[in-house]
Amino acid sequence: MAGGPAAVSFLTNIAKAAAGLGAAASLLSASLYTVDGGERAVVFDRFRGVLPDTVGEGTHFIVPWLQKPYIFDIRTRPHNFSSNSGTKDLQMVNLTLRLLSRPDVVNLPTIFTSLGLEYDDKVLPSIGNEVLKAVVAQFNADQLLTDRPHVSALVRDSLIKRAREFNIILDDVAITHLSYGADFSQAVEKKQVAQQEAERSKFLVAKAEQERRAAIVRAEGESESARLISEATAIAGTGLIELRRIEAAKEIAAELARSPNIAYIPSGDNGNMLLGLNAAGMGGR
Repeated sequence: MAGGPAAVSFLTNIAKAAAGLGAAASLLSASLYTVDGGERAVVFDRFRGVLPDTVGEGTHFIVPWLQKPYIFDIRTRPHNFSSNSGTKDLQMVNLTLRLLSRPDVVNLPTIFTSLGLEYDDKVLPSIGNEVLKAVVAQFNADQLLTDRPHVSALVRDSLIKRAREFNIILDDVAITHLSYGADFSQAVEKKQVAQQEAERSKFLVAKAEQERRAAIVRAEGESESARLISEATAIAGTGLIELRRIEAAKEIAAELARSPNIAYIPSGDNGNMLLGLNAAGMGGR
């Protein structure tokens, strides 16, 4: 019977030790937190508020219940958003902007105090739309295409400056898409057609002008040739004209001789001959 109380006491001591170890393990677990690679932590203290120092990577100690860590992802993250903006000539343009952003590690406590963990979703869309509308309003609709590098540079510089006011660093800013409204697209198409018609009209006018000049030159040449022939005829007589007439007649006769459907009938007294009949035989009968 004496062994019964001893066994109970032994089991009680083991239970107390196990409970103590469990409590110690729980306390130790609550006192440790880990900051992974690409992350930083901000610690909130119930008595002092958000501590001014940023905690780096690794395992760190905190006071349970009194302190609580908040983990920030400091790696560069992409953000895309669209904005429908009006141009200087009152055309509506739809632009899509892509940002690569990350927080300023030194100012993480300030970011946590003023904006919280979702700082980028709260700030970037609003300042992005603000900057896009302000920059696009400085240009006409067609200038957004012809001066696109300049427009992108203005948007990038303005956004970087505005984001720094919220302790956000922008590594890259790019306009990935630009489209116009249906009315403007139709107006551009009509303008292109009108320009093509204008160029065609210019070509026709230039062609008519060249033809007119060619006709003038040709007429002047023919006039000069007639003048020279008249002068030569006045000096040397009509022999040259008769020679040209004989040459023309020879060319006509040669052309007619090559045609099988041409019959020649002499002129003068022999013009009444009958084809295929012997005149002497007809007279003897």
